[in-house]
Amino acid sequence: MPFVNSHDGTEIFYKDWGSGQPIVFHHGWPLSADDWDAQMLFFLLNGFRVIAHDRRGHGRSSQVADGHDMDHYAADVAAVVKHLDLRDAVHIGHSTGGGEVARYVARHGEGRVAKAVLVAAVPPLMLQTPANPGGLPIEVFDSFRAGLAANRAQFYRDVASGPFYGFNRDGVTAQEGVIQNWWRQGMAGGAKAHYDGIKAFSETDFTDDLKAIEVPTLVLHGDDDQIVPIDASARMSIEHLKKGTLKVYPGLPHGMLTTHAEVLNADLLAFVRS
Repeated sequence: MPFVNSHDGTEIFYKDWGSGQPIVFHHGWPLSADDWDAQMLFFLLNGFRVIAHDRRGHGRSSQVADGHDMDHYAADVAAVVKHLDLRDAVHIGHSTGGGEVARYVARHGEGRVAKAVLVAAVPPLMLQTPANPGGLPIEVFDSFRAGLAANRAQFYRDVASGPFYGFNRDGVTAQEGVIQNWWRQGMAGGAKAHYDGIKAFSETDFTDDLKAIEVPTLVLHGDDDQIVPIDASARMSIEHLKKGTLKVYPGLPHGMLTTHAEVLNADLLAFVRS
């Protein structure tokens, strides 16, 4: 399997399919590059080169004990991009991956990035603070840590079968294959990486990263996102982007890239080609 060694020797797994303009996909917590299957196949069939990596400690990448923070995540992406010599790339990130995109583009992307997309993404800051009163209380994230530490397998099953895809909403039919695939990806990664990653996605302030991004940036969010509420994320992020566009999807959940792939893929393609 293809790996690249990051700056500190961590082995990062990646997929690299096709040719043409590169599109780099950044997955959410606690998943892997496999979460982008519907998008990678779609863009491959539309003539693009598609790349996705497993974040350190996730999927097939090294289960290292340290470095589970946004600075390391972005540097790992930079190592993959340099190894593949990607230029004129579009970087698309979901959830935690959206934060990774913001930090990578702001700090490492000069001369290599054409556009960026943040999908149901965590920027600018998820945690409630005096300066960010609309964020989520620390107790929410403490409960994630407690659930993971007590019984990670059950906790992941509960997230996937409930709020992540909106399967807990009236009238929504749960898709067992989708639930099992989420669980499979989560359990393939390391508990330490996932535990530390909660702090990374919830307590990192991306405000300065968003302000530093110079390329056109599309922000996509469902207004029934139970994981990353839209008012504390997308509606605030768009205020900091120089060339940002916000598109809101009424009633769609956090995992809308899977549950409504045909809708999201069409909008992503239109943006990439614009």
